[in-house]
Amino acid sequence: MSEALGAEVLRPEVLGAELGERATLVQFSTAFCQPCRATRRTLAEVAAMVPGVAHVEIDAEERLDLVRELAIARTPTVLVLDRTGRVVRRAAGQPRRADVIAALGRAV
Repeated sequence: MSEALGAEVLRPEVLGAELGERATLVQFSTAFCQPCRATRRTLAEVAAMVPGVAHVEIDAEERLDLVRELAIARTPTVLVLDRTGRVVRRAAGQPRRADVIAALGRAV
């Protein structure tokens, strides 16, 4: 997972969901994206395993405004937010569980 380029902050009203107490995994997906399904499972498993971490999935086609604002170029794209909603990591493509857990270390 790469470093975030900017100091983007995503608030609950923008995400349409509450932030996790410690961190939030935000996944941008599309309906017919096969890697998105596997990413959904991986992020849900990690969120269930790590206390205070939430997983939020956003349909990229329904949220084109946010996709453009955050320069999301492909799906799946995963953003790791700290407890305040600041983007601390981002990655495109299907992540491995170990990489997600390591990226969370940066957020909590």
